[in-house]
Amino acid sequence: MSALDGLYQEVILDHSRRPIGKGELAADEGSLTATHHEFNPSCGDEIDLAIAVDPDSGEITSLAWEGQGCSISMASASILSQIVRDETLDGAQARERIAAFREMIHGKTEGEPDEDLLGDAVALQGVSKFVMRVKCAMLAWVALEADLVQVDAKK
Repeated sequence: MSALDGLYQEVILDHSRRPIGKGELAADEGSLTATHHEFNPSCGDEIDLAIAVDPDSGEITSLAWEGQGCSISMASASILSQIVRDETLDGAQARERIAAFREMIHGKTEGEPDEDLLGDAVALQGVSKFVMRVKCAMLAWVALEADLVQVDAKK
């Protein structure tokens, strides 16, 4: 195992042990909210991911999730939560990151993934080698995508 693989493994384990964003959604009054449930029937992983969006700016003001599953799916949800928490993302920016993550996790990224865009999510790049785990890593990202569709419908 290379030093980089070891570092990535530590990032995944740290996020799965101490998940960010797990819990109740904190939404301001007047926020547009959405919740989506995703389930992976091949392994039983599941997640409920909720967002709150400022109706004027379109910025995601809060993201929270509850779920159960393998360390990959739980770490991926935590990493996604950290990205949303640490940066001010609107729906378009979130969709850009979802698309970049999807390309990376499906092994379609040429060269190294954009760490500025994906942050700690690059630690999950190795999952692309394990087809059965790709859906685990995508679970929270697909749920966020569905939440954004719900919010758009409420505008």
